[in-house]
Amino acid sequence: MDMSAGERKGLSLFALIMIGIGSIFGSGWLFGAGAAAQVAGPAALVAWVIGAVFIGMIAMSYAEVGSAYPIPGGMARYGHLSHGPVLGFLTGWAVWIAVASLIPIESIAATQYMTSWSFDWAKGLVDPATHQLTLSGICTALALTVALWLTCYWSVQLLARANTVLTLVKFAIPVLAVLALIGSGFHTSNFTSQGGFAPYGWPAVLTAVTTCGVIFAFNGFQAVVNLGGAARNPGRAIPIALVGALALGLVIYLALQTAYLGSVPPEQLQRAGGWQGVNLSSPFADLAKLLMLHWVVTLLQFGAFISPAGSNIANVASAAYMVTNLAETGFFPRKLAAVHPRYGTARPAMWLNLGFSVLLLLTVGRSWQALAGVVSAAMVISYLIGPIAVGVLRRTEPELPRPFRLPAAGFLCPLTFTFAACALYWSKWPDTGKVAVLTLVSVPIAALVLRRKGETRLARQFAPAWWMVLFLVWMAALSALGSPDFGGRGIIPGGLDIALVALSAPAFYFWAVRAGVGARTAGLTGSFSTGVSVPQPTVTPEDQRPMASV
Repeated sequence: MDMSAGERKGLSLFALIMIGIGSIFGSGWLFGAGAAAQVAGPAALVAWVIGAVFIGMIAMSYAEVGSAYPIPGGMARYGHLSHGPVLGFLTGWAVWIAVASLIPIESIAATQYMTSWSFDWAKGLVDPATHQLTLSGICTALALTVALWLTCYWSVQLLARANTVLTLVKFAIPVLAVLALIGSGFHTSNFTSQGGFAPYGWPAVLTAVTTCGVIFAFNGFQAVVNLGGAARNPGRAIPIALVGALALGLVIYLALQTAYLGSVPPEQLQRAGGWQGVNLSSPFADLAKLLMLHWVVTLLQFGAFISPAGSNIANVASAAYMVTNLAETGFFPRKLAAVHPRYGTARPAMWLNLGFSVLLLLTVGRSWQALAGVVSAAMVISYLIGPIAVGVLRRTEPELPRPFRLPAAGFLCPLTFTFAACALYWSKWPDTGKVAVLTLVSVPIAALVLRRKGETRLARQFAPAWWMVLFLVWMAALSALGSPDFGGRGIIPGGLDIALVALSAPAFYFWAVRAGVGARTAGLTGSFSTGVSVPQPTVTPEDQRPMASV
């Protein structure tokens, strides 16, 4: 699949921004404000700012690598470029799991919001006691998953046209909901009553960042990086689209959180015994019903379909690129990389992702809240390679043309990695353990594939990847033994646990960079026994940006 300038799909900057905004405004705004308020109270506002800063730091590291190597689905390939095949597979596997998991969660969100309908059958989609999908709810979510998946079945250009329209429509829905809720009566006392601004402490705020859909909501930036290689000018389009989408997303999410916190009737808050007792199945729709805003309820019911649909357009395309990249590096079957000769879509990869989505729905996808925490932790693991790849390529490819350069990278890259390590810890045990195990499953798979391809020097191939393996084991152990505030057993007291994470993360970062430099010096990133070559960029005369063929 040659990504030369003349053969790109030709997404415009505006279309790429719309894809980013469309992904950011998925199901996160439907549930995030309610879930964050329940965990952190009014201090949930701080959680959104922390989440936006963290994602912004991650996104800017990927902007440098992505603009230098504009490969569609590049987040699944950058580990290979910096450290060779084994780490490339580990990180690509993590990225694929994180992105593909987004497909069913959007359908779950739409199904949960259907319970606000007045039909009796709709009320039976979710168990009112557990807030989990019933059998009929799971069947409905499955039907929606297939319907949304079909939206991307024909072409990227169809993706761009459909997503632009959906984004413009669904952007207006949360704005109108905010105005209506605030206009119906805004209670400033809600921000200080029931225990004050941070009634459950600041650890709860940090937990809300990862478990309540904050990182999940901003994860739409991945669509810009993964699809940015199909833009007309990736070097310019990727960083501009990232900044624009994240900035607008933060403004809207803060407005939504503020409107939610101020619109809950004080008597309702008092009866619930505080924010932890305000447990609404469809947060904004149920709140609008309490306030007798029937037109807002109808608007939100419509938005519960439009928002997940718009996000899943980019999710389906991004997940297909993930599979294609893993197939092209030899770790997934080559047939999965086949592209339809007419429509240009990787249909075998899309079928695999549909099967994975169905598996998640039938096993762990019983509610948006339950799946969002695990998916967010998986996303954090998928972010780790971004700042590390910047550090490695700055040392090994100093003359590489970079349309976007991360300022103060020597300081910001280890800081970003440390922030990611903290965010993984905040995800709470046992979710941290679950995603660590799910990621480490790729280690024996990598060894098996390399052995079957005739590789006899497994120790040499695995050397650049051991930092990742030990980092995940270390983080899982800290999470299990750490403060009960983050789900641990309390063997390591609160405060010391965060200090251990923050102090050990830079050590892992510099180990990872040194391992990447060694791998590139040894030629592991150029080619390996599967016969797949990792391209070196060339500079096109039209815009002086490097191109990559994959």
